[in-house]
Amino acid sequence: MIRIILLGAPGAGKGSQASLIKNKYNIPHISTGDVFRQNIAEKTQLGKYAQSFMDRGELVPDEVVIDIVAERLKKEDCQQGFILDGFPRTISQAQSLDKITEIDYVINIEVDFSLVIGRLAGRRACNCGEVYHISTYQGVFCTKCGGLLYQREDDKEATVKNRLAVYEKQTAPLIEYYKSKNILYNVDGNSNVAQTFKEVERLISGN
Repeated sequence: MIRIILLGAPGAGKGSQASLIKNKYNIPHISTGDVFRQNIAEKTQLGKYAQSFMDRGELVPDEVVIDIVAERLKKEDCQQGFILDGFPRTISQAQSLDKITEIDYVINIEVDFSLVIGRLAGRRACNCGEVYHISTYQGVFCTKCGGLLYQREDDKEATVKNRLAVYEKQTAPLIEYYKSKNILYNVDGNSNVAQTFKEVERLISGN
């Protein structure tokens, strides 16, 4: 069983690494951000509530996030392990998670904040789920479905800076929390996705 938490600032590359880990080890990638965005797109009550926080770069209240994660971890596809991306974000969330399940690896992706701002502020999204970056694609239409690309509110530079400030204040202490449990492992997120994944593979394989 491989139960993983991915830590790192917004834009550190957690989503990219989670996708590679999922394909390599055949375990589900559970992103609370994706869950909230799905609810926002469907205009559910939860989505409207979550959006008011996310648009300001703030954290969604613990009780909402914890209930969603607890239910998700009960599903059949989590029996061989899982990857948590975007949860926990606070010490209180981590303590609640401890009551739900054990964790084998907490992988902290270290990255310079200046790089993060460039990564996020340059992203453009499509309603179909595709994401682009202006450094590699300057078009205004999605190459997959033809939809109009847009910049998410939480990717705007001012919001990104606020998200990083929130991260430093509320989420970074998790590094010490999991370090004290001897399950924290740091990897370099400043390099390319493939190089970072090589570090992750070596970690999980024990080499």
